Amino acid sequence: MNFITSSTALLRHLQSISGVLSTSNTLPILDNFLFEIADNQLTISASDLETTMRTTMEVEANGEGKIAIPAKLLLDVLKNLPDQPCTFSIDYPTFAIEIAYDNGKSKMVGFNGDEFPKIPVIENSSSVRVSGEIISSAINKTLFATGNDDLRPVMSGVFCQFSPQDIIFVATDAHKLVRYRRTDSSAETTSSFILPKKPLNLLRSNVTSDIEVLIEYNESNAVFSFGDIVLVCRLIDGKYPNYEAVIPKENPNVLIIDRTQFLGSIKRVSIFANKTTHQIKLKLAGSELALSAEDLDFSNEANERLTCNYDGEDMEIAFNSRFLLEMLNNIDTKEVKLEMSVPSRAGLLMPAESTNQDEDILMLVMPVMLNK
Repeated sequence: MNFITSSTALLRHLQSISGVLSTSNTLPILDNFLFEIADNQLTISASDLETTMRTTMEVEANGEGKIAIPAKLLLDVLKNLPDQPCTFSIDYPTFAIEIAYDNGKSKMVGFNGDEFPKIPVIENSSSVRVSGEIISSAINKTLFATGNDDLRPVMSGVFCQFSPQDIIFVATDAHKLVRYRRTDSSAETTSSFILPKKPLNLLRSNVTSDIEVLIEYNESNAVFSFGDIVLVCRLIDGKYPNYEAVIPKENPNVLIIDRTQFLGSIKRVSIFANKTTHQIKLKLAGSELALSAEDLDFSNEANERLTCNYDGEDMEIAFNSRFLLEMLNNIDTKEVKLEMSVPSRAGLLMPAESTNQDEDILMLVMPVMLNK
């Protein structure tokens, strides 16, 4: 089997799926790309058993067949080649691969393509079409809030809830929570599933805002198809916590403040916070917000004052500064709104004004107990 393709085009396709490759594979065959040729179409797959990605490109082919090619070796060769046609010649009995280019050739040994894991077939699936802009935005706004606790795997992913009214993405690690809702996209039926982190990161790096993504899913797997890429991943099995129950409904104390000023102030004050709790204290009175942090072990402390728009009772509340920084970095409006009830209950952070009527972002942050 022989085929000819541009070195740059092949490298681009390989790089788009190479994020699936794992450094700690249990099966040696997974350190390879699977090349399959039929009707002048080259389909390349990469897998770690849980997640599989494949991409398709046109090539000039002579014959059909499949072979597994060492991924790292192939990537290294192509990265160091200028843009030019490359001829791949594969000898089936020995799985020897020869790559010929302008001023030379390289040889390597591949593996039997039949040993590569089969992509699961999605049966009894539901499907929904979502714009790339919504997928990118949802992943960027929620992924940072997912947990890393191996004992609670459901919290390490993003919960996706599709209904005829809207689509909702939720992430939480029990200290912070993000709910991202879009009303300009919907599904025919109501369904939900939990997506793991790795496929979400792969989607984030491959999905562009101008393409449409077809999502097909059943009880155990989800398939994302866009452009010339197909991503298949196993879903996280388990029941997601009832996130609506933890969002406080009555929050009479409302702070509206310039996001950039608030972010800058927290960054500076948090330098002096305790390195274990990262506690930063917010004291609200009238139209003034006082931020303070102290580390009693080293006698470090910092205080700053900001003018703000505050409607509510005077109060003191403390938060983990790292959570506030992450949230403020993931809101892109000029002003933010922080709604609170009492110092022992969660605060709700959201954009003060909506730049998109179809988008609703709510971020919840648990308070830290105040050191009296």
